[in-house]
Amino acid sequence: MKLSKRGEYGLRTLIKLGIAREVQREVVPASELAEVEHLPLKFIEQILADLRQEGIVGTRRGKFGGYFLLKDPTLIRMGDMVRLFDGMLAPIPCASECFYQPCNCDDEQHCGLRMIMLDVRNAISNILDRYTLADVVEVTLRKMRRDQLPIPFSGERTPTGHGPKRPQPRATDAQRKPNPEEGFLALLRETESGGAQGPPDDR
Repeated sequence: MKLSKRGEYGLRTLIKLGIAREVQREVVPASELAEVEHLPLKFIEQILADLRQEGIVGTRRGKFGGYFLLKDPTLIRMGDMVRLFDGMLAPIPCASECFYQPCNCDDEQHCGLRMIMLDVRNAISNILDRYTLADVVEVTLRKMRRDQLPIPFSGERTPTGHGPKRPQPRATDAQRKPNPEEGFLALLRETESGGAQGPPDDR
């Protein structure tokens, strides 16, 4: 599975709308969503229109209007959103449950390629269909608070009280290399075990 740009931008936009909901930001203009994520506005508007048609987001018109999550984020499965934007989760059509298409293999039932791709599809589905937008938003916010970053749409200052941190220089390719310990499931396990505590509440 490889996310298209539409899938990537769509999921990033949904996560930001989920964060806005968590910090009680009622609506967010499309222009602000695009700015926060550094994404093309026209592309975001098209994605939001599709999500609105599916009943996932709603809109409020007027000077202070914008978009908001209409559907409860605990009911939005990440796998369903990937399928909405990009279609099947399986690497090849003959291994897909929702978008199955026969291949030109003479014996599909005994095809070694199909068998291993079924396992790949199941591994992907076991994660994306298990977790919801609410789960992703929760882990995202916990990591941001752990790292003392300001939360989007909240007007929140960093725990040091000095306002939002300045943008950091672009990371090198070596610094961008994914760290397995910073993946969603690793951070979720920290959350469940209480190992990743946010900064103390100084109110």
